[in-house]
Amino acid sequence: MAQYDLIVIGSGPGGYVAAIRASQLGMKVGVVEKAELGGICLNWGCIPTKALLKSAQVFEYIHHAKDYGIEVKDAKADFTGMVKRSREVASGMNKGVQFLFRKNKIDTIVGTGKVLPGKKVEVTDADGKKATHEAKHIIIATGGRARELPNIKIDNDKIIGYRKAMVLDKQPASMVVIGSGAIGVEFAYFYNSIGTKVTIVEFMPRIVPVEDEEVSKQLEREYKKLGIEIMTNASVESVDTKGQGCKVSVKTQTGNVTIDCDIVLSAVGVTANIENIGLEEVGIKTDKGKIVTDEYYRTNVEGYYAIGDVLASQALAHVASAEGIICVEKIAGQHPHPLNYNNIPGCTYCSPEIASVGYTEQKAKEAGYEVKVGKFPFTASGKAKAAGASEGFVKVIFDAKYGEWLGAHLIGHNVTEMIAEVVVARNLETTGHEIIKSVHPHPTMSEAIMEAAAAAYGEVIHI
Repeated sequence: MAQYDLIVIGSGPGGYVAAIRASQLGMKVGVVEKAELGGICLNWGCIPTKALLKSAQVFEYIHHAKDYGIEVKDAKADFTGMVKRSREVASGMNKGVQFLFRKNKIDTIVGTGKVLPGKKVEVTDADGKKATHEAKHIIIATGGRARELPNIKIDNDKIIGYRKAMVLDKQPASMVVIGSGAIGVEFAYFYNSIGTKVTIVEFMPRIVPVEDEEVSKQLEREYKKLGIEIMTNASVESVDTKGQGCKVSVKTQTGNVTIDCDIVLSAVGVTANIENIGLEEVGIKTDKGKIVTDEYYRTNVEGYYAIGDVLASQALAHVASAEGIICVEKIAGQHPHPLNYNNIPGCTYCSPEIASVGYTEQKAKEAGYEVKVGKFPFTASGKAKAAGASEGFVKVIFDAKYGEWLGAHLIGHNVTEMIAEVVVARNLETTGHEIIKSVHPHPTMSEAIMEAAAAAYGEVIHI
C-alpha cells in the first residue's frame, strides 16, 4: 500500500493543477487517471476544439482573402487534415502535463479510482487488477461528461456528443445541434464554416441564453448571415435513425416540424462523474447530482475534498484550476481567500467570440442596482475595421451610486483575450472613471473597453 500526503482522483485542469500546487507546497502526491493526463479539457475539450476552430477561421480568411487584397484560388477544406491537426495539438498538451508531473515528482497511478473509508483509494487497472493506496488527504476531481436527454440517447453513430464531433470519419453534409451553449455554438460555427448545413435547436427563447440579451441577439444575427438556421423556443422530441440519415422531430410554438439531416449533435450540458466512485460507502454528501463542499472544498467527511465539475459551481476549466489551488493551499495551512464566483469570466470561441463576467444588465437590475450602461461598437474601432472584424461591441455595467463595476459583456473578434482586464479591474474594485483615465494603446481592440466605460458616463469620444 503506497502512502501519500495527497491523492487526487482525476487529472483534468482541476486535478493536475491541484497536484502540482500541492507538490510545490512540499506534499508527496499521487494522481489517479484512467485515461490521458490532462483530462477532457486538454484531450477532448477546450484545447482540441480550439484547434478545430482555428482551422475554420483560417479557411474563412482564405475565402475572404479578396477583401484583404489577396487572390486565392481553389481553396478546399480538408476535414480529415483538420481533425488530424486537432489531435496532434491535444497530444502535445498531454505530453506537457507528463513533463510537469515528472518535474514536480508526482506519481501517476493508472486506473479507475474509488474512495474508501479510512482515507484510502482503490485503483482498478485495465486488466481488473486492484491496488489500494492511502493518503492524509484525498481530492475528488473526476470531472464531467456530456449530458444526455432522456429521449435522445447518444449512440455515437448518428446521435453524437462533443467528443465524437471532434473525430468524425467524414464531414457530414447536414447537422442538427441540440443546445446553444458554448459547445453547441462553437461546433455549429466550425461545421458551418467548412460547408455543413447546420440547424441549432434551442429550448430557451434565445441562443447562448446565459449571456446578456444584447449579446445573444448579436450572435443570432451573425449566425443567420452565415446561413446557420436557428430555432428557439423549440425542443427535439425524437430522432428517427432507422434510415440512412436522421429524421429530427422538433416541437415549436407554431407546431411540429421534421428536419432531415446526416447527424445530430447533442450539446445540452454536462453531467458530473460521481457514480461508482465510493461516495456512498464513505458517506460523502451529494445534492442533485453534485458533491457538497464548503468554500475550501472540504466535504462532510474529514480528509476528503472535491473540486471542478463534480461541484455545483460553473463547469469551466479555469474554475476547476482555481478551486484546486485554493483547496491544497488550505490543506497546507495557508490562508487563501474563497473564490468569488461572481467574478469568473466565461468565454465562447465561436465567431464572433463572446466573453463576459459579472452581472448582466437584467440581473443587475433584479439585484436592486441602479445602473449606468455603456456600449461601444466595433464599427467605431480603427483596429477592428483594419482587421475586417467590425461586428460586435463591448457593453459595461456600473453601479450608478458607488461606481462599482458590475459586469461586462463582449462580442467580437478576439474578445476572449480582452476580458481578463475586466476581471482584474473588478477584483481590485476599480471604478469606471479609473478605467476611463487609464490610457489604452491605439489602435487596439481593447480600447473599446475604455470607450464603453466612457459611454456609461457620457464622456465617450469616438461615437
